[in-house]
Amino acid sequence: MTEHPPSHEGRQPLAARPQERTRPRQEAGASAVPQPAVPAPAPDPVATARREGDRLRFVGAATRRIARGIDLDEIVLGLCRATVPTFSDAILVYLRDPLPVGDERPVSPFVLRLRRTDRLRLTDDDTEGSGGIPLQFSEGLRLPILDPQSDVMPAAELCEVRSGGALSEVLRGVRPVFGDSAAARAALPELLGADRAVPSGHRAILAPLRGRRRVIGAAVFLRRPDRAAFEPNDLLVAAQLATHTALGIDKAVLYGREAYIADELQRTMLPENLPQPTGVRLASRYLPAAETARVGGDWYDAIPLPGSRVALVVGDVMGHSMTSAAIMGQLRTTAQTLAGLDLPPQEVLHHLDEQAQRLGTDRMATCLYAVYDPVSHRITIANAGHPPPILLHLGGRAEVLRVPPGAPIGVGGVDFEAVELDAPAGATLLLYTDGLVESRLRDVWTGIEQLRERLAATAQLTGPDHSPPLEALCDDVLDVLGPGDRDDDIALLAARFDGIAPSDVAYWFLEPEDAAPGRARRLARRALARWDLEELSDSVELLISEVVTNAVRYAERPVTLRLLRTDVLRCEVGDDSPQLPRQRRARDTDEGGRGLFLVNRLARRWGATRLSTGKVVWFEIPTRA
Repeated sequence: MTEHPPSHEGRQPLAARPQERTRPRQEAGASAVPQPAVPAPAPDPVATARREGDRLRFVGAATRRIARGIDLDEIVLGLCRATVPTFSDAILVYLRDPLPVGDERPVSPFVLRLRRTDRLRLTDDDTEGSGGIPLQFSEGLRLPILDPQSDVMPAAELCEVRSGGALSEVLRGVRPVFGDSAAARAALPELLGADRAVPSGHRAILAPLRGRRRVIGAAVFLRRPDRAAFEPNDLLVAAQLATHTALGIDKAVLYGREAYIADELQRTMLPENLPQPTGVRLASRYLPAAETARVGGDWYDAIPLPGSRVALVVGDVMGHSMTSAAIMGQLRTTAQTLAGLDLPPQEVLHHLDEQAQRLGTDRMATCLYAVYDPVSHRITIANAGHPPPILLHLGGRAEVLRVPPGAPIGVGGVDFEAVELDAPAGATLLLYTDGLVESRLRDVWTGIEQLRERLAATAQLTGPDHSPPLEALCDDVLDVLGPGDRDDDIALLAARFDGIAPSDVAYWFLEPEDAAPGRARRLARRALARWDLEELSDSVELLISEVVTNAVRYAERPVTLRLLRTDVLRCEVGDDSPQLPRQRRARDTDEGGRGLFLVNRLARRWGATRLSTGKVVWFEIPTRA
């Protein structure tokens, strides 16, 4: 049994053609003699049962086709494809613009927009395209094909439904009506346009599309004059199609809103832009588990730290749901706060573990926290049950770093261990979540080895003296995934270590005494002369003098002064006082309080960070005008 019952003449259509009554012909000049009426033949019960069975099968097939759609366009297309040409020769589908979502209050008057039209177009080709077998159609019909681009009939694209109007009354009544009924004759011109109407001889059904709470549109089914007219049972068919379509559209709109919320939630949970810290270049990727589940618990982050250092974080909360994303957001915020305190990596994981336990007993996550120092060319890493990072050296050797695995975050009562490793210039550190290396087809260690081999092969293509481009490397890493080999979210963070050369760093200790600001100015002047930056001497000496004076006032231990030359000149002054300086407006009678005002006016950027041993105040000045 085919999915669409036949509808053309020569075979029984969905709506049977009414039987015509015959009358005897009268001869010319003969008097009219009353003739007994010929009784209509009794309906064939077998043919009637067959028609009803075809109608039920059609409704079942059509509703299944409509239900297969997920988004709005697929559902409307399913309605059009299911009804044309089996049920009607053309269809117009109008939907509210904009479509209401959920419990949104309706707006009156509302607007209907013509969403889609489909019709049959007769071609000049009367043979099948595949076999060339001639097709016979009664009354000279040619081969019908679906033509969604051609105009069904003159119809307005927009229609305003006014309260109390004829169209509003039909839509409010919910039930489909025949096009030749009084209600439809008044409503169709309002829907199609003031000067537009159903083509002469065509039969029509106007069916409101009602969702769960309100009318969301209308559908118009049309048949040509050479086809059987609609029957009363066809109104029930139209009602079934309209109901399934409207409910599907309601679900599609809700799903679209949920997908939008999920996308926005995931986007706000992950960094919008990675920072550009000194001495390291960064690139990242994030892939959801599937298009239908776009939120998850994987995250990555790069957090600038005092002393031109940067914290590299990657984590994975169990599951990929809205709850996982919410927990991930809380853990990421906690990690950023802890990084701002400049805690050691193992201490950061310890506090994350405590936070996960406060969120719930089953809030489990893995996390890897690393701190890179471009001056010392070293990296400190602590791990909480996460896959180990891979270090790609400049010569092309890929190394899985030996980092203690640790227990996942949320277990509680465990200690985390940090290791300090070399981070040579030109090397690339790859942090990732287990979705990249683990799936139903392979275990995690097999995936890690395949990833290591892929990185080494990619590095060989660029030669031993050049590192592969960072963005291209991330794309190439994702190619390690085979078809159907992604079961989980994937977060990827790549860091290219450039470092800061020792010749671009100057470091001193200053005793907390009154002579410290003068000594700091002299040391800075010599360093700037060595770097051919004498034009910055006046500004730098002034700002260093102000910052060092403020540090000496509260310090009890030696004050540190460090200058870093990169694309900017960075000055860092550290002391053992945890109190952060604040800019304030000094009064005319105040003797101090203007130092930070000068720093704010002359420096491109400045800031202060509290450390476990005190604080660091820093500022940056461009090296080129």
